[in-house]
Amino acid sequence: MLVLAAACVPLTASDFELFTLTNVLIYAIALLGVNVLVGYNGQISLGHGAYYAIGAYTAAILVAHFAVPHWAAIPVAGAISLIAGFAFGFPLLRLGGMHLAMATFALGAVVPIVVKHSQIEHWTGGGQGIALDKPEVPFDLPLSFDQWLYLLTLFVLVLSFAIAANLLHGRIGRAIIAIRDSPIAAEAAGIDAAYYKSAAFGISAMYVGIAGALAAIALQYVAPGLFGVFLSFGFLIGVAVGGFGSLSGAIYGAVFLQLIFAFVGSTAQTLHTSNGFLIYGLTLILVIRFIPGGIASVMKRLARQTI
Repeated sequence: MLVLAAACVPLTASDFELFTLTNVLIYAIALLGVNVLVGYNGQISLGHGAYYAIGAYTAAILVAHFAVPHWAAIPVAGAISLIAGFAFGFPLLRLGGMHLAMATFALGAVVPIVVKHSQIEHWTGGGQGIALDKPEVPFDLPLSFDQWLYLLTLFVLVLSFAIAANLLHGRIGRAIIAIRDSPIAAEAAGIDAAYYKSAAFGISAMYVGIAGALAAIALQYVAPGLFGVFLSFGFLIGVAVGGFGSLSGAIYGAVFLQLIFAFVGSTAQTLHTSNGFLIYGLTLILVIRFIPGGIASVMKRLARQTI
């Protein structure tokens, strides 16, 4: 019912309102991925903005240099991000806590610098980035670009939720949660911790990369300044606000992130301002103090009280 109501939004919303709502859906996809790793598997990442950038640049390069249809570039961006996440996560299996956080932080800091390197700036546009043309709506659908992109993003989000719910309530989900709760007991039970932790990293990166690809299409532009380390912090705080280990928390956290970016600025780079530090800091303090389970836990309590 909620999905049907969301699908009817383009009938009444303006293009600007659709753009804003599309951003919320994009952030929800990214937070869903971060929560798979952080909330369900217990691995802390401060660098998932890197996978957002990988997904965005993959889509932009495919569209700008190879004339790949915008919609077709999205699954490719997800696949590349999955491979990158698995490849990065596997060597870090023995790291935990602060050491893992610092390693992922380094990744988030390095990727925006790498894309400006002279050896690849022909593909990435260097510091200037890549501008994308507004695509024609595929299949001659009677929709504007903003309506089409909103509905496409909504479809991707619903599909992402369905896949995540299936994975997390199945054998893979039980394994990664067991590793989070008790790594020693999980290994004693025959769970291959190395495989499942790497898989969680890869799946998480895939979701964030898909979100990055959608963001590139929505903005019609990618540049290194859009993917600073504070974007990674934003993802982690968004998950904390929405609720660790909660699929619905991705929606609440995405609304929160959109409000932050609307107040502070439209790019992650602007969060280097004092306003960005202040909002992030106060948010963490308030969430940890008053709603450690995030907004999702509050909504669940309210739902139980009304039954």
